[in-house]
Amino acid sequence: MSAPRWIIHLPTTLTSLDEAVDLAVALRDSLGHITVVDFGETTLSEEDKQFLRTRVWCDARGDGPRRCQRRDQHDGPCATTAQ
Repeated sequence: MSAPRWIIHLPTTLTSLDEAVDLAVALRDSLGHITVVDFGETTLSEEDKQFLRTRVWCDARGDGPRRCQRRDQHDGPCATTAQ
């Protein structure tokens, strides 16, 4: 059995989903080189509805270890570089 993974819940003062997505993208763009953070699994939720999560990225596996970096439910093919 493998050790449990830990989740960091990072509350914000943002009041819209679009602003929260923009922050998630900025964090991925600036911290993407840190390999212990799995940005592909990023989800967002309202403060009082944390059981309802919105996935940010498609997260489909590409060739090798990379994942699709396009928004969840995107049109067209997956891409393993930020768009």
